[in-house]
Amino acid sequence: MALTPSNMLPLDTEAPHFELWDSVSNSTKTLNNLKGAKGTLVMFICNHCPFVIHINTALVSLANSLQNKGISTIAISSNNAESYPQDGPEQMRIHAANQNYSFPYLYDETQAVAKAYDATCTPDFFLFDANLKLVYRGQLDDSRPGNGIPVDGDDVMHASQCLLENKENTRPQKPSIGCSIKWK
Repeated sequence: MALTPSNMLPLDTEAPHFELWDSVSNSTKTLNNLKGAKGTLVMFICNHCPFVIHINTALVSLANSLQNKGISTIAISSNNAESYPQDGPEQMRIHAANQNYSFPYLYDETQAVAKAYDATCTPDFFLFDANLKLVYRGQLDDSRPGNGIPVDGDDVMHASQCLLENKENTRPQKPSIGCSIKWK
């Protein structure tokens, strides 16, 4: 598995809008439909990446916790399903059900959304405020498969708490590390 770091989209960047197919609800969703009252976490994930598999349980817990605080969570898979059929829409639906995803799991077939967000790896996290301005981008936490550090979502949770308390996040924002997005 190749380690690919995320790009660090500039803070205060406005969230690129999108209209994508949701494998969970079997309908089209837009960013405006899904954004949260207090913030929105957009995460680029996929079914087969060991880095995402490593954090799947934490993603569900994180999404539930944030939803209760007014921050919505949106997952997007942008992998080329022709080369990686396990990351296609039908497999996404099955995976979301098996993992108990409580959030939409959108399919970015053209990969235009990943490019607009400058996403490069899975997982890759982008936290936006209520006005859809970027306040955090990077890793979930320091845990990686095999490094022995527990998955706790600390970096995203801290950024979310700062957002909710209207405080500046003074912690360094570290790039995520994961599998590269599988481009066409």
